[in-house]
Amino acid sequence: MKTFSMTDVGRARDMNQDYLFTSETAVGRLPNLFLVADGMGGHKAGEYASKAAVETIVQSITKAKTGQPVSLLKKAITEANQRLLKEAIIDIEKEGMGTTIVAATIIGSKLVAANVGDSRLYLINGQNITQITRDHSYVEELIRSGRLKKADAKNHPYKNKITRAVGVFQTLDIDFFEVELEESDIILMCTDGLTNMVEDEDVRRIVLGQRDIVEKTATLVNEANKNGGKDNITVLLIEPFV
Repeated sequence: MKTFSMTDVGRARDMNQDYLFTSETAVGRLPNLFLVADGMGGHKAGEYASKAAVETIVQSITKAKTGQPVSLLKKAITEANQRLLKEAIIDIEKEGMGTTIVAATIIGSKLVAANVGDSRLYLINGQNITQITRDHSYVEELIRSGRLKKADAKNHPYKNKITRAVGVFQTLDIDFFEVELEESDIILMCTDGLTNMVEDEDVRRIVLGQRDIVEKTATLVNEANKNGGKDNITVLLIEPFV
């Protein structure tokens, strides 16, 4: 396995509210763990929310003595949700904070992923780029209901309005995905600072066109900044079978 990640403030923001965690080695009962989060909230609340959520998830999984991957991720993300809710009540400066989360672990040839919000996980290979996670956003709901064409989503005035986030509601719905990986698959986890700035097919072209995983990652971040860099940009690439 080979991985590389970068997070960048972008060209329009003063602070980076994205946060990530990568471990190619075991975390608790999981053989590896990868997390990407995109915080939201005023002042430094969004920056705190993404970091606190990721740290809580890692701690929860590290301490767990039993459990399968999905149950471990569910428990950990739920604990992160409860932590953010409690802290928002105690500290008024953290009121309204929340974060997206996309999580993944690779067990043999199987990918297990979870997401809340609109940060994404893709599979990229010589034939396709496939979004595995499903956005929890107002625009995505419009697309699924047939009221908006996918091609028009990037220019929609509510494209950044998410319908689920960690730390916002007492009851948290988490989506889970299990995918059998092919030898040529490359996994991309990212925040919307990438996907709002770079088209999927351009992402695929860059990932397949660079020499190594470091260049692939850096080129994606540079392309997002070249196209405006309107948000923080986080990119995590995984080559499972290298």
